[in-house]
Amino acid sequence: VATIIEVKEESWDYVPPQLEAEIASVAIGLDGTCMLLCDTGWREAMVGTISLYDAVGERQHTIYIGATPEYGKATFLERLEREIARTKARYPQATYIGVADGAASNWQFLNRHTHEQVLDFYHASAYLGAVAIALYPTDSAQQRHWLQENCHHLKHNLGAATQLYQQMLDLSQGSRHSKPIQENLAAAVTYFHNHHHQMNYALYRSRNYPIGSGVTEAACKTVIKQRLCCSGMRWKETGAAAILSLRALVLTSTRWDQFWNKLNQYGFSIAL
Repeated sequence: VATIIEVKEESWDYVPPQLEAEIASVAIGLDGTCMLLCDTGWREAMVGTISLYDAVGERQHTIYIGATPEYGKATFLERLEREIARTKARYPQATYIGVADGAASNWQFLNRHTHEQVLDFYHASAYLGAVAIALYPTDSAQQRHWLQENCHHLKHNLGAATQLYQQMLDLSQGSRHSKPIQENLAAAVTYFHNHHHQMNYALYRSRNYPIGSGVTEAACKTVIKQRLCCSGMRWKETGAAAILSLRALVLTSTRWDQFWNKLNQYGFSIAL
């Protein structure tokens, strides 16, 4: 069964389930997680997600893609590009949004295929903890208060990311804290310097765009980890590829049934 899926993957197209709501935006994400291969040890397998959202920001459907580890990720990216092209042909009116963490390789791909780019809010807000500690190194209550207040500020106020970046920069230039605090603050400054243009969360929320990459990160678990990383498991590449192809079909609503209908339509015979 998996062999047929892999052979026909490029030519067989699948339609999404019948959706009552009009699709206003499409979020595209990709991420990796490690699995254990027999020959090369722990390597990064990849998942991709294409999620359809209505005008009020409710997710209606998600397409899942899984791929075994490969150097350069070319095969995985080609597969994801094919799914994106088919989705754009089906929903040409939608706004296409890249949602991911800060990995540069993610954005090199997503920038080419999306109209808007959104840095995952939870990755961004995690760096504010370093600022809170630098501001109040001996007062945990003040740290918590500042962090809560400024996470809310980042999420709801226009221009918040730029303001926070400037505050971090000023603090780092005058900092006389311990070396660990200075290093963590420097990491936060660098992260916001590189990505604050992707942190316009108040604007994204006003347009009902997703601001979190949770769908993609959850796919790392459901597509890969739950099946390929159980206790004692090691995989050969061909076996893992077969399992990932099957799991992507099963987890993408209605595709498994469409696959079996195509088998009958094209006259494939499978001995069970």
